[in-house]
Amino acid sequence: MTRNQPIYKRGGVITERNPDFCAVRLRIPAGVLDAEKLAGIGKIAKKYSDGEVHLTTRQTVEIPHIDPDHLEEVAHDLKENGTPLGSEYDEIVNIIACPGTEGCKYSNIETYGLAKRIDEKVFGREMPIRVRISLSGCPNACTSPVLNEIGIVGRIRPLRIEGMCTGCGTCARYCKEAAIIIKNGISELIPEKCVQCGICIYSCPFDLLKSEYRHYLITIGGRRGRHPNPGRELITVESEDEVVAVIEQVVTWIYRKAWSGRHLADQLDELDFESFRTELQAKFNGDTSK
Repeated sequence: MTRNQPIYKRGGVITERNPDFCAVRLRIPAGVLDAEKLAGIGKIAKKYSDGEVHLTTRQTVEIPHIDPDHLEEVAHDLKENGTPLGSEYDEIVNIIACPGTEGCKYSNIETYGLAKRIDEKVFGREMPIRVRISLSGCPNACTSPVLNEIGIVGRIRPLRIEGMCTGCGTCARYCKEAAIIIKNGISELIPEKCVQCGICIYSCPFDLLKSEYRHYLITIGGRRGRHPNPGRELITVESEDEVVAVIEQVVTWIYRKAWSGRHLADQLDELDFESFRTELQAKFNGDTSK
């Protein structure tokens, strides 16, 4: 599932409007760089281009205006810097992620490490279509996971400790979905409105709301662009290992089943998505009703 082709045909090499030059896109899972690698990119940009770089929407870096005659040298220097050539064509492209529990108070899951694990397993694989993977630590969905071919969202289901609620209403005030009401002096959850973000749990001043089910929701078939379309819920799982295993199954399914030249969103029904979902849920004991 990997390409063996000349450097100028690789997905990380993008011909510019002026065909005498190209931009080189890098592989930077979750957009995380240490200062040394960042400085190294700057040196390479100065050596082979005009010293400018472009920060892309997929949390990676492009070095523009490179002479194609220097592509082999650029690729070598980038690899030595720990920021190798990326992908852009019909491949698994750069994995993106929000800061997760490392930096965001709303996040329910760790994202940077998981993004790197997924990157190690599937990045750059040759596919019939371009496949984008996005991780979001909570349903705020800052990285728009539901608009990617594969999306991962960290969720948490609240559980109220019976008989202890004081009816202060703090959880109801913090809930952006109006999924909590105060009835007869007690908080009451409206399940069909709850998006399982967990904000009510963190907001309770008396620590009377707990997590009943912390999990990863995986969606597939999302699409951005001129005709955006949300992906469909595939499965929920409870561990990083299960997430990685499901992603590998999804990538293999797309590789074997999908047609070239069409967005995954436009062919899910033809690919018998429902049967695939049922098969995965049976294998991983997932349940999208959770």
